Amino acid sequence: MHRALFYAVPLLLAAVGCVAQSSSAACNLDDERQIVIRFNPVTSKAEKPVNGRPWTPGGAPMTLFTDTQLTFAGVTIPIGAYTVYPIPAKEKWSLAVNKNVKSGSAYDEKDDLVRAAIETDQVPQAADTLEVAFAHYGSKCTLRIVFGKVATFADFTAK
Repeated sequence: MHRALFYAVPLLLAAVGCVAQSSSAACNLDDERQIVIRFNPVTSKAEKPVNGRPWTPGGAPMTLFTDTQLTFAGVTIPIGAYTVYPIPAKEKWSLAVNKNVKSGSAYDEKDDLVRAAIETDQVPQAADTLEVAFAHYGSKCTLRIVFGKVATFADFTAK
């Protein structure tokens, strides 16, 4: 099952239109389970996220693929593909995990599986290009998003 999802990811990427000009970050869990996020690596000169509005770097949402059940902010995220929207704010950013992965679809909050505030810090050295990575510890994968002088951290826990 896990390997089947791994091989299905490129097909899903094509379906959601994320293949061209995208980068990815992965968190490898025990038993060959994996969480992958795809994103467009934009620069801070080209894009300025707007406070309170879901951000789509490079005009497309980030796409999360998981072959294991997860929890984020106390909500269960089933195995599958989801769009992910960082939502900037002056003090504390939020992260929305959305069920709609149809390419070209406009964001609709009604399709959010979960939306929660995430840890947000200022960094001394600005990141000119969007940086997305996972930090892995035990059954937890912390999604780190750094852009400009902002760093955010969202914990996903495998069930």
